[in-house]
Amino acid sequence: MKTIAVLGSTGSIGTQTLDVVRQHRKDFRVSALSAGGNVALLEKQIREFHPMLVSVGTEAKARELQLMTADLELEITYGMEGLLAVAAQEDSEILVTAVVGMVGIRPTIAAIRAGKDIALANKETLVTAGHLIMPMAEEYGVRILPVDSEHSAIFQSWHGEKACGNTIDKILLTASGGPFRGKKREELEHVTLQDALHHPNWSMGKKVTIDSATLVNKGLEVMEAKWLFGVDLDQIQVVVHPQSVIHSMVQYADGAVIAQLGTPDMRLPIQYALCYPGRKFLNDERLDFYRLATLTFEKPDMDTFPGLRLALQAMRRGGNMPTVFNAANERAVALFLNQKIRFLEIADLIAESMEAAAYIENPDLEDILATEQAVYERMKSKGRERKQVVF
Repeated sequence: MKTIAVLGSTGSIGTQTLDVVRQHRKDFRVSALSAGGNVALLEKQIREFHPMLVSVGTEAKARELQLMTADLELEITYGMEGLLAVAAQEDSEILVTAVVGMVGIRPTIAAIRAGKDIALANKETLVTAGHLIMPMAEEYGVRILPVDSEHSAIFQSWHGEKACGNTIDKILLTASGGPFRGKKREELEHVTLQDALHHPNWSMGKKVTIDSATLVNKGLEVMEAKWLFGVDLDQIQVVVHPQSVIHSMVQYADGAVIAQLGTPDMRLPIQYALCYPGRKFLNDERLDFYRLATLTFEKPDMDTFPGLRLALQAMRRGGNMPTVFNAANERAVALFLNQKIRFLEIADLIAESMEAAAYIENPDLEDILATEQAVYERMKSKGRERKQVVF
């Protein structure tokens, strides 16, 4: 039986992780959970999975949860200290990092130092601190197992070849194109929040869904892939594949391309990370190749969707610029979700932040966190300048 801890248990990835556990109760035990403010769902998870330790976002939420679970023997903590406690909880073997944003960096470091394998769904950790995380994982003998469907596909297509000493010639990172694929910039001037949240294939949290609509998510995934697989930026090619059947591909020196295919269900890569190197039955729809009419591929439109182009620029410059890109996007998406800005302004605000930021060539963790805060402070003024947008 493998013991797991989950950061972000009430979110999209967290709930699907627990669904995998639910299907394989004899194989997994949950030792610790963390959530932000959804204590009602967290209480249900506690009563079903019986963790020994839980963490919530604030002290007030911790007090509320204590009253709700007064009949249970349970340690409850909160804030960043709570996340660090869950990450390093002594009984767990693997940590699922399903929180959104740079809040995942410090807990991931704590888990690595505690010798935990990482099932990584928090892409911001590698986007902003990959130069710190990957060497640390090697030093502590910890495995970083990708949970993103694309990175899991690359991992599945490569690890057997890696064992034979074969290196990657090119990564073909697929993208669905999001809800606005095929549209031009002028058509996106007045799209609504609900339009952007209507992803054609995947069920995800709001922030990741908006990132998919802007193609920023694909830019973040390019950055993550560079660190995960130790390749140059020029070895990663984004390919728009609207059907989301091929989750990504690896091309080798002889020109052979190996791909991983499956239905668009995040439980598959989650379960693969938790069970690695084995596989278990997953109660899910199977691909029916008789019903698959066509698989199509397109070049990404980086004029209409400049978020991907800006991500590549940030990664090429390196240093703290990926942190600037990521932090600006987090705040811009929050403004859009609160209907303070229009859809196209997300990329505009990212570009402004990248132009205004002070560059640090070799940032340590404190530099990364300070850069994040500097971008947040600058973006606060942008939020105040913009009144409610009527769509």
